[in-house]
Amino acid sequence: MIHKRERKYIPAELEIKWEVLQPVYDELLIREINSVEELEKWLQDRSEIEAALEEDFAWRYIRMTCDTSSEDLLQNFQFFATEIEPQIAPYNNKLNEKFVANPYAEKLDGEKFYIYLRGVRNALELFREENIPIQTEIQVEQQKYQSITGSMSVMIGDKEYTLEQASVFLKDLDRNKRQEVWQKITDRRLQDREKLNELFNHLRGLRHQLALNAGFENFRDYMFKALGRFDYTPQDCYNFHEAIEKEIVPILHEQAEKRKRALDLRLLRPWDTEVDTSGKTALKPFTNGTDLIEKSIQCFSNISRYLGERLEIMKDNGLFDVESRKGKAPGGYNYPLSETGAPFIFMNSAGTFRDLTTMVHEGGHAVHTFLTADLELNDFKHCPSEVAELASMSMELISMDNWDVYFKDEEELKRAKKDQLFDVLKTLPWVAVVDQFQHWIYTNPDHTDAQRTEAWTQIYDRFGAGFVDWEGNENAKQNLWQKQLHIFEVPFYYIEYGMAQLGAIAVWKNYKENPEKGLAQYLEALKLGYTKTITEIYATAGIRFDFSAAYVKELAAFVKGEMEKIG
Repeated sequence: MIHKRERKYIPAELEIKWEVLQPVYDELLIREINSVEELEKWLQDRSEIEAALEEDFAWRYIRMTCDTSSEDLLQNFQFFATEIEPQIAPYNNKLNEKFVANPYAEKLDGEKFYIYLRGVRNALELFREENIPIQTEIQVEQQKYQSITGSMSVMIGDKEYTLEQASVFLKDLDRNKRQEVWQKITDRRLQDREKLNELFNHLRGLRHQLALNAGFENFRDYMFKALGRFDYTPQDCYNFHEAIEKEIVPILHEQAEKRKRALDLRLLRPWDTEVDTSGKTALKPFTNGTDLIEKSIQCFSNISRYLGERLEIMKDNGLFDVESRKGKAPGGYNYPLSETGAPFIFMNSAGTFRDLTTMVHEGGHAVHTFLTADLELNDFKHCPSEVAELASMSMELISMDNWDVYFKDEEELKRAKKDQLFDVLKTLPWVAVVDQFQHWIYTNPDHTDAQRTEAWTQIYDRFGAGFVDWEGNENAKQNLWQKQLHIFEVPFYYIEYGMAQLGAIAVWKNYKENPEKGLAQYLEALKLGYTKTITEIYATAGIRFDFSAAYVKELAAFVKGEMEKIG
């Protein structure tokens, strides 16, 4: 069994009620600090209470997403969001003020605390008392997305399926079956179109007000600061989008033409994009959730004994919930447990190849959680997404050489690898679409539903809707954005996937050239947590934090070459 880190400041058992927590925050606020050593001890004590609260919140979130139909679990989550976080927010701001005002703050190890100090100052600049109730409301409202989508299901034959389970039929060799199921999934999503539009409009208004209160023209500019994007600007994002359009979209267009010829179709339709072009049945890398976990442990162990042991620890401690079921929130995540030093992996497995890549992706996040568990301050573990997603996306590629654990047949293994590399490229235009759409949404805060639909359609068409003929299904295309959880729950957290995808390709390239060195550099970078800049962390991994057109072209050519080698 794993055990939580021993507490040195707060009681071993701490009831999560404000009347219990307030004295702890009051003590931190009034404590005298008369030396560098006392300041570091104060930071460690503050870190301890923050880790305890983060882990408590984590479990509330995990349990709620595992069963969105439970009113008790929802109320339990909302209690923290409405009764605890709003009380803590002003205290955190006062503690930040106390920290930066302390004369010994400037005498701390400049290299060790540079990132932390920068983050505290950034938080102070953003804080507004009047935003606390708005942030609370946003926190509560966002979760409605999961309740709405978690209840979606369709009947196929005489059996009920979640949308994740139903999507398996989109790989069926029978085109009529694929079309029937695609239509059912689409119709089910469209049933809640207006409900999700209303929810999003409410969230958009709250977010815009948050930005105005903090002195920003729009929520986009507010979020660039809130996410600590010190290394790039909105214009850099637009440049990245253009690079993807120029260098990646033509490759995908070429692949779509090959698919059309292989399937002997005059037009590719939306239900033709997942079926295997070889004419063989869908890849089946595992039989059930238990099998997926066991095979993933073996796969990771074959890369490195340390990696396999991390997943083994999680299995032994019940830190997986991987199978899809009705009432479970959509998607997948790895949630770090701040005191325990281990994470929880949540996903919606339905027995597909995509579930395998989700598992190794979240497994990369999990390894990252373990590697940063012993960093001195809780904040040192709070990696920016550009780094967090490097951990996960690199693992998708590094693990490929050990996918024979899932595929005993050599031809199936080749199919899996080619599918994965195609998905690596396919990820980039979708990232550009989702990111550019959000730029448009929040820099046009007064838009109507119809204007939003038009903006989505124009952006989506630019990055590849032309691969598929949508005639007669325009409503489905216009509504695709509602599938993306991030737009509702974690706005602007998406361009990082594109940046990290490039980084992951570079990590994999290093790994293929020298597995031992490539893996060591990757793990050393992850161990840093967020104690160095993004550029320095990428450099430690032996790669560049670069998303220029030239770099996109270079790495896309490498992936395309690897696809051709597989044959």
